[in-house]
Amino acid sequence: MTTQTKICGLTSLDALDAALNAGADFVGFVFFPPSPRNISIAQARELGARVRGRACKVALSVDADDALHAAIVEALAPELLQLHGHETPARIVELKARFRLPVMKALPVEARADLDAVAAYKGAADCVLFDARAPKDATRPGGLGRPFDWTLLKALDPGLPFMLSGGLDPGNVGRALEITGAKAVDVSSGVEAGPGVKDPSKIRAFIRAVRDADAARANVASSR
Repeated sequence: MTTQTKICGLTSLDALDAALNAGADFVGFVFFPPSPRNISIAQARELGARVRGRACKVALSVDADDALHAAIVEALAPELLQLHGHETPARIVELKARFRLPVMKALPVEARADLDAVAAYKGAADCVLFDARAPKDATRPGGLGRPFDWTLLKALDPGLPFMLSGGLDPGNVGRALEITGAKAVDVSSGVEAGPGVKDPSKIRAFIRAVRDADAARANVASSR
């Protein structure tokens, strides 16, 4: 089985090319001004055109209104909306009906009880993204480069597809996959040289590490 990879927070053509050439399955673009990875609508149009069907384009937003979603959809033409705010299941159903696009809902995880939130999104979201819970004083949602306790996801069947995020990097993604059995992983700060500045060599190393983990799991399965 091949694990799907998502490189998120892309802001430049060089970084996007690195992700595409390395074989990323998803490329993510952030539309949230407090983030150092935020891009403008004009940038979205340029970056989106560069993808040319080589990967699934993902638009990440945080409690965005319909006007912003409409501008994002028009400029980027995403194949998936990633919602990282306090969007309710009802809001997700509304967005899906309006824009005719699948939706991935990010859910913060710190303790096992946090996983109970998945149930509310069944039938609304198409998939969920498990990310580390942000510190209480954080100005942005998400793990902010920190992992959570991956053993919380061990043998988990949430009832809909999930992607693993939060503090992943080339050095730890193999272990994360071994523990969680995730079929898709998302990385942003773990492949950066600095906040919002992607490092092409780290992008390549991350995807290579995922492929190595896939090969190791296949070898184990074949030896049984």
